[in-house]
Order: sequence, then C-alpha cells, then structure tokens
Amino acid sequence: MWIKILYLVIGLIVGIILGFIISRVIMKKYLTKNPPINEKMIEVMMSSMGRKPSQKQVKQVMNQMNRFK
Repeated sequence: MWIKILYLVIGLIVGIILGFIISRVIMKKYLTKNPPINEKMIEVMMSSMGRKPSQKQVKQVMNQMNRFK
C-alpha cells in the first residue's frame, strides 16, 4: 500500500521536473528564433510617433532593452 503511494509521489515529482526542463528548452529555442522585439519593430514604433529615427537612436533603444533582460 505505502509502496504504491511512494511510486505515485516519485512519478509526480519526476514528471514535474522533466516537464519543466523540456518546456524551458522549447521556450529558449522559440525565443532565439523569434525574438520579442527587433530593430525593425523599434523603427516602425518611432515612425508611428512622428519621428524618423536614425540608426544610432535605434541601436540605443535596442541596447537599453537588452540590458533589462
């Protein structure tokens, strides 16, 4: 009786750990393929606010955003 409960608890713990590791690896691959924001998005955003951004301004914004990751 106690052995079955112990197997169930061990199985749940192993499943949770494996699920976490697998989902973490998948999310890392997804974020490297599809970054949340890129230079083109920043340029479009600044243009929609009525400014024509220079490449230097776009790089500064990207550097600021990468610092907060």
